[in-house]
Amino acid sequence: MILCAGEALIDMLPRETPDGTTAFAPHVGGAVLNTAVALARLGAPCGFFSGLSTDLFGARIVQRLEEDKVDISLAARSDRPTTLAFVTLTDGQARYAFYDENTAGRMLSEGDLPRHVDASACFFGGISLAVEPCADAYAVLSERLAPDMPMMIDPNIRPDFIRDADRYRARIEAMIERADIVKVSDEDLEWLVPGNTLEARAQALLRRGPALVCLTQGAEGAVAFTAERQVSVPATRAEVVDTVGAGDTFNAGILASLSEQGVLTKTALRDLPEEAMAAALTLGVRAAAVTVGRAGANPPRRTELA
Repeated sequence: MILCAGEALIDMLPRETPDGTTAFAPHVGGAVLNTAVALARLGAPCGFFSGLSTDLFGARIVQRLEEDKVDISLAARSDRPTTLAFVTLTDGQARYAFYDENTAGRMLSEGDLPRHVDASACFFGGISLAVEPCADAYAVLSERLAPDMPMMIDPNIRPDFIRDADRYRARIEAMIERADIVKVSDEDLEWLVPGNTLEARAQALLRRGPALVCLTQGAEGAVAFTAERQVSVPATRAEVVDTVGAGDTFNAGILASLSEQGVLTKTALRDLPEEAMAAALTLGVRAAAVTVGRAGANPPRRTELA
């Protein structure tokens, strides 16, 4: 099982009513939940850890996870409200306004962490790494798990969401140092390692500890870097409806492919052959291309990629 740890929330997606009024429709989302669902749909056994509310939106989140056979036995339940993210779209690109004060996910603490995790790998990411106290709890969990299992992180940096840049940078850089796989966009890479070429920035991240850095570049595809190798794959053509959940689906494709190939181990990740890197990138971009062709975060099932 691959454990995904991070936020679950409700995306309030813009819709037009029959009389032309703009409204918002609730859809289950959250970057890390999206990755968990995508993993399960791609056929990888998956678990999910987060702070989940017992309110009506929390019930929808639980129903979605259970429908996709994601194990939520480790989740911390509370009667605090569910985080809401109001989404606006500009040419298909999503922008978010989060309502997250005192929510079940935001208020997750170290005391809520599972005492025992039976997993083969772990994944962290999303806005849950930027807001406290949950960010500190996830950092502690990553510190506990990383020595014994491969860890992937997608910082998914949103500068407007960061209140204390120095504190955030220290936490995210420590998590990157203990990670085996780091996924970044070109915007993330600019924030983490400003200046120089994309390749030089990726190599700078590798020198901090990870074995593999995956860089997504939208319509230009994706590139994977190790200390010795660089592999790129083109994007899969798609009619873009919106980009909600695309990067999260890509993450799931990387993890699912590496797991299927038998190389999702701390040892194997240190010496990945080019064909393994290319296969992982290919599944990631193919799965993400399906997601961008649909409204909201709706990752494909493996049968849709045959």
